[in-house]
This record gives sequence, structure tokens and C-alpha cells, in this order.
Amino acid sequence: MSVQYYEGIGRRKEATARVRLMSGTGKFIVNEKLAEDYFTRLGDLESILAPVDAAGQERSRLDITVLVKGGGVTGQTDAVQLGVARALVKMNGELTPVMRKGGFLTRDARVKERKKPGLKRARKAPTYTKR
Repeated sequence: MSVQYYEGIGRRKEATARVRLMSGTGKFIVNEKLAEDYFTRLGDLESILAPVDAAGQERSRLDITVLVKGGGVTGQTDAVQLGVARALVKMNGELTPVMRKGGFLTRDARVKERKKPGLKRARKAPTYTKR
């Protein structure tokens, strides 16, 4: 029994998400948990499913399964959103301009800057003392 699915990979900071979309009954599973239980912060689920709404798809007709690793809550949320958008474009290539206009296909390349020698963090210097 093989099910036709569309896969999209999303990355942000240290997080990587593998998103699979398939037609179904509206189940949304993240790391074998319900999405509501995994992403508990207010507004996270809405931002993740924003590409689905922008595409004009019904949430109740898509099953979404996600395997997400690394990073924190914000990085994982944005990685899943990018993965959903990429999977939707694979499902229907005509959605590319809609996804571009909404900013869902742009990968946020900002990552943590490395620590420099002699500094406390990337840019924070120790307090200057004259004597």
C-alpha cells in the first residue's frame, strides 16, 4: 500500500523539517504527536498553515506529517512553514507566484554568528577599564 505524497524540506537556524503532504482527512502530525500538542505557542500553528491558506487549499483535505530536528521553537516553526510551502509547490507548480508573493518560499539564511577571540560573545566586548 503506497500513498502518493509530496515532500518539502525546510530549514531555519539549526532546525530542519521534512514535510510530507498527501490528500486525506486533515491530520497534522509532527514527530508522531498531534501538531497542537507539539507547537503550543499562540500563533505558531496559524503561521505554519499560512501557505495552505494562501494556496486556497482546504486544511481538512490535506494530511501533513512532519519530522523536525534541531533548533528551538521559532526555528522549527519557520522550518516547517518553508517545508509546507515547498511541498505545496511540488503538488501544484502554479502556486509558485502565490507562495513567492506571500514570502513563504524565501529561506531565512540568518544563523548565529560565531564567537570571536577576546570577546564574550560574537560582538560583546569585556568592560573597558582604564586602570
